[in-house]
Amino acid sequence: MNDVHPRESGFTKTTSIPLYWATYGPATSDRLLVLHGGPGAHHDYLLPQMLALAADRDLVFYDQRGGGRSKTDDRTPITWRTHVEDLDQVVRELELNSPTIVGYSWGGLLALLYAIEAAAGRTQSRPSRLVLIDPAPVTRQFRQTFESEFARRQNSLEVVRLREELAASGLREKDADTYRHRTFELSVAGYFADPRAAHDLTTFRVTGRVQASVWESLGDYDLTAPGLLDSISVPTLIVHGRQDPIPLASSEAAARAMHAQFVVLEHSGHVPYVEQPAALFEAVSAFLNSQPLS
Repeated sequence: MNDVHPRESGFTKTTSIPLYWATYGPATSDRLLVLHGGPGAHHDYLLPQMLALAADRDLVFYDQRGGGRSKTDDRTPITWRTHVEDLDQVVRELELNSPTIVGYSWGGLLALLYAIEAAAGRTQSRPSRLVLIDPAPVTRQFRQTFESEFARRQNSLEVVRLREELAASGLREKDADTYRHRTFELSVAGYFADPRAAHDLTTFRVTGRVQASVWESLGDYDLTAPGLLDSISVPTLIVHGRQDPIPLASSEAAARAMHAQFVVLEHSGHVPYVEQPAALFEAVSAFLNSQPLS
C-alpha cells in the first residue's frame, strides 16, 4: 500500500451509511472530486501517482459504498442509482457546489451517470467540468468486448510466461509480501499495453457482491441512446489509452455524443497514470487550465 497521508479525512454524516472521504494537496478554490474505479474498490489504489494533480489543486476522494473504508454489512443490493445518490450527497455535504469531477474507469462511467441525472434535474447539484480517464464501457456491448479482450490478454503467452517466471523465482519463500504484491500485479497485467510494465501498483481489493450488483442494475445499458450522453452540456475531456482492453470506440462514441475533447494516449492501456503519466497529466492540466471555474 502507499504511505501517502491525506490533509484531512472523515466520514460523511448525511449518507445512509458513513462514506470515508479524504483530501490531498493544498486547500485551494480549484477543487477536484476524484472518483475511483471498481465498482466495489477504494480510492487509495490511485495513489501516489494521481497526486500529480494535487500540486496546485485540492483533490477530494471518497471510498464508494461497499468498498474500502465504506464497506457495509447491509446486504441490500448496491445499484448504479445508489452510487449516483451517494455522489450527489457527498457533493452537498462537502460543499463542493458544482464540482469538477475526475473519473477513472468505473468512476468515469459513474460521473457520466451522475451528469445524465443532473441534466434531467434529478440531482441536487450538477458538475461544472468532467475529466474522464479511460472510462468504463458506455454500452453493454462494449463491456462484453472488453471482458473477452481482457480474458484473452490474461491468458496470453506473455502473461503466462511472467507467471511461470514468478513461480520459479523462489520469491514466495524468500519474501512472501513481495511475492503477493507481484501476484497481484500479474492479475491485472492484461490492462497494460505491455504486461511487463505492471509494476509499482498499489494493491486493492474489489468487493465482488458490490461489483456484481452494480453491473446487474445497469442491465442491457446503452448511454449512447438519444437523450442520455447528448444531454450533457458541460466541458468534458476524455482520455483513453490506445491499447486499453476497453474499446477505444466506446470513448470515441461518448466524445462524439458530448462534443467532448478527446485525447488518445499512445503506448498506454488502461492504467495511464502508471504507463504514460507525463502525457496524461499534461492533457488533464491543459484542459483544466483552459476551462475556467464556474
